[in-house]
Amino acid sequence: MTLRLRAATASDLPAIREIYTPFVEETAITFAYEPPSLDDLREKFEQKTHYPWLVCERDGEVAGYAYAGAVRKRAAYQWAVETSVYVHPDHQRHGIARGLYTALCELLEKQGYVVAYAVVTTPNPASIAFHESMGFERVGTFDAVGYKHDAWHDVEWWALDLGGRPDDPDEPLSVAEARTFDWWDEALEAGRSAIESSNRA
Repeated sequence: MTLRLRAATASDLPAIREIYTPFVEETAITFAYEPPSLDDLREKFEQKTHYPWLVCERDGEVAGYAYAGAVRKRAAYQWAVETSVYVHPDHQRHGIARGLYTALCELLEKQGYVVAYAVVTTPNPASIAFHESMGFERVGTFDAVGYKHDAWHDVEWWALDLGGRPDDPDEPLSVAEARTFDWWDEALEAGRSAIESSNRA
């Protein structure tokens, strides 16, 4: 098995859309009712200049992706992020989500973010177990906040502290700035190693 973790490019968007679409159409994991168009994804991708988008290739095929985004738009929230990860069903249970999150969270910490949040629609014991294993802690629940597929769903917020909260924090680095440092590639390698370790276990 050949593994590669790297920054996503615009050419990955069709594969990303293919992975994401079944989660929209068949589950309440995401509250989206309709899959995004490629133009929608391209606009979202181009706007996230400060948030990494990562893909994992498994034997040359995009098997999963992870990204971060803003929690809120107001300036005071700029050091907090929301994270997401999706893996193609054919490639699940191979440690890909763990590898992507390992790399993503390391990059976010190095960029200067202080906390990452994950939003989990419940029930979803697999996602809860995964986030617990990555060090996230449950910080709140919105009861029956979303309606999809003929049911009301709770949403849990999970948090992972990425670093200390300095008295006078610098603005987080952009992705373009972050990619000039050695730690960018080191984080991707840490993610790839996490996948390999999962497959040896």
